[in-house]
Amino acid sequence: MEQDIKLIALDMDGTLLKDNHEVSPANRKAIKVAKEQGIHIVLSTGRSILSCKEYADSLELDSYLVTVNGSEIWDTQGNLIDQNPIDAELIEMLWDLKMKHNTQYWAISSEKVWRDDFPTDIQSQNWLKFGFHFEDAKIQKEVTELLTKHEALEVSNSSPTNLEINAAGINKGFALEKVCNWLDITMDNVMAVGDSLNDIVMIKEAGVGVAMGNAQQKVKDAANWVTSSNNDDGVARAIEKFILDKSKAVE
Repeated sequence: MEQDIKLIALDMDGTLLKDNHEVSPANRKAIKVAKEQGIHIVLSTGRSILSCKEYADSLELDSYLVTVNGSEIWDTQGNLIDQNPIDAELIEMLWDLKMKHNTQYWAISSEKVWRDDFPTDIQSQNWLKFGFHFEDAKIQKEVTELLTKHEALEVSNSSPTNLEINAAGINKGFALEKVCNWLDITMDNVMAVGDSLNDIVMIKEAGVGVAMGNAQQKVKDAANWVTSSNNDDGVARAIEKFILDKSKAVE
């Protein structure tokens, strides 16, 4: 594929990060060389800024950050420049659903990642995302079918056993389009790499969509190319194939 790639959008968990949550030396090297060629490197993650900023700093990234599946976008100076909350009434409905089925959960507000506790006054928080983790496939199917019919919700996942809920229309692809507009490029200039359903929109809309070797099958089906797994330098392999000069190929 001959694409003029000017921006690499990288999911984190299951993509950039190995299972031990570390960035491999090969991935780190490939990102460094791509940066030296003038490519924008954008972390595009379901994580909040609280749990991804240290990775951006360690990679010496100086571009935008797309967090919470596109609910927030941060500029090159670390300032929040775009936010798309989910209505607190919807969070109340999702919490009631979690209680009904006794599922595991997590949620992200603008101030905190909620895992072991939850506010009694749900309306007091500025909510960005709600997540379910399922151990019962029947309950997962029932909840998925219910929520995907809800017009106010964007439903995806970051693993085969969970669901991630954002406000309708809010996803990584939506956020990256905004970033492209600010950089005066288009989605055709983007290579997007991911492994889960919350990566599908950006993979479909990018000039080059890459699925990880460990990706869910729907993500592989949506991609232009499948790289190796997150534990086998898949990001480095994709950068090498589509971007790096052959003389600077990753060893």
